[in-house]
Amino acid sequence: MGMELKQSLKLSQQLVMTPQLQQAIKLLQLSRMELIEQVVHEMEQNPLLEQPDDVANDLADKAPGEASLEAENLEPPRLDDAGAVPEKVEEFKGDKPPEIDWEQYLNSYQFNEPTTTSNRGNVDLEDLPSFEANLVKKEDLDDHLRAQLGFLKLNDAERRIAELIIGNLDDDGYLKLPDFEGDPLIRLAAEADVPLSLAERTLRRIQRLDPRGCAARDLQECLLVQVEALKEPHAPLLGVIIKRYMKLLESKNLPAIARDLKLPLEEVVAASRLLNRLDPRPARNFSGEDAHYITPDVYIMKMGDEYTVVLNDDGLSKLRISGAYRDALKNGQLPPGATREFVQEKLRSAMWLIRSIHQRQRTIFKVTESIVKFQREFLDKGIAYLKPLILRDVAEDIGMHESTVSRVTTNKYVHTPQGIFELKYFFNSSIARVSGDDIASEAVKNHIKQIVAGEDPKSPYSDQKIVELLHAQGIEIARRTVAKYREVLGILPSSKRKKYF
Repeated sequence: MGMELKQSLKLSQQLVMTPQLQQAIKLLQLSRMELIEQVVHEMEQNPLLEQPDDVANDLADKAPGEASLEAENLEPPRLDDAGAVPEKVEEFKGDKPPEIDWEQYLNSYQFNEPTTTSNRGNVDLEDLPSFEANLVKKEDLDDHLRAQLGFLKLNDAERRIAELIIGNLDDDGYLKLPDFEGDPLIRLAAEADVPLSLAERTLRRIQRLDPRGCAARDLQECLLVQVEALKEPHAPLLGVIIKRYMKLLESKNLPAIARDLKLPLEEVVAASRLLNRLDPRPARNFSGEDAHYITPDVYIMKMGDEYTVVLNDDGLSKLRISGAYRDALKNGQLPPGATREFVQEKLRSAMWLIRSIHQRQRTIFKVTESIVKFQREFLDKGIAYLKPLILRDVAEDIGMHESTVSRVTTNKYVHTPQGIFELKYFFNSSIARVSGDDIASEAVKNHIKQIVAGEDPKSPYSDQKIVELLHAQGIEIARRTVAKYREVLGILPSSKRKKYF
């Protein structure tokens, strides 16, 4: 049986991941601040990119770009992660790109005309929620304690160990060495070359500085230092309870403590009430990062009975092709050779960046419009009315791929009548109702939060009881799911929520 060779032509389409397409996809998933940083970087690298004079000077003084995106009226690439190569991508073979017909290029695009068609409700930009915040540098715990050290009479050895102790406090004010098991003071005393007894004395003095309780090695020590300063009749009893019954205190088993001490329960309750005067995280007012203020990428505004979506272009640079280069290209003033090739390459790069930013903005707008369609009840009535929603629902609604929707909802924020949310917030798994539509998992968490908020503190609801109360509201949910949601919400088990006063 002989083999026959045949030639055949086959036409196939496949996604070509050009560098430009990779850039466009990357810009989709950048957060607002990351995009601004990217724009600044591109402007530094590309002389053909510029901003109008009215915002160019602002760039050096504040977060880059404080005006609306100005378009070159360039049609953005059509990005579909499942599909086609973007339109108008010029592919070339060989070492040199083809010559560009500059006259045709310049005539085919109108410069300096905004193309953002996102403000369909014609909302005055001054009507958008204002953003005013005075940022004040918080005093550092380290500086606060060191300033107080200046008022203590310390010799050289005491000062050495004191500096080491303060330098090793965590965000809550505790003395912790993550890579060391055992008493951290032993390691620090050896490092400072001082006796352990001197280190202990110095530690006690630091623990009594403001905020009192800092430099404790555990919760028990932290609370005991604070109890010493209480001028209350029941303070000595609370000290005994903290020293001897810490586990029972944590589980709020006050009757067991009263039985063991052979004291009336009322006495133990009165002493335990003083815990409200103590702080288990004495450095809370000094720790943590400064607040991060979110500038929304998009607004959902209520206009009469309808909602309109308005893109926030206020943080994006007004990018355009440099006028000087534009005139040089139009008038054929660039010499052939390396200079011309350089300008051609930079022009392509600039056009792609502007197109990609527009694609990003257009996609955010489309996705937000779709979310408005699905989550109308949430916008009207609040979190209890959040509907189950998956990426595929929105992707099918706007004719894009799921991965595009996923990218564009990451680290993007929307201002709604119900507050500011990440776009990803609106995508929820569903919990079955006994009758009617499913309910979103976020809405169920909100129900659990409200049930716990309304319980009797002396007799908190068990997880099983919460299951029954949810069932009465028509929500079918397993006990283990209630436990999981409770932990996510930071709500303690019922045994630890119990209050005796």
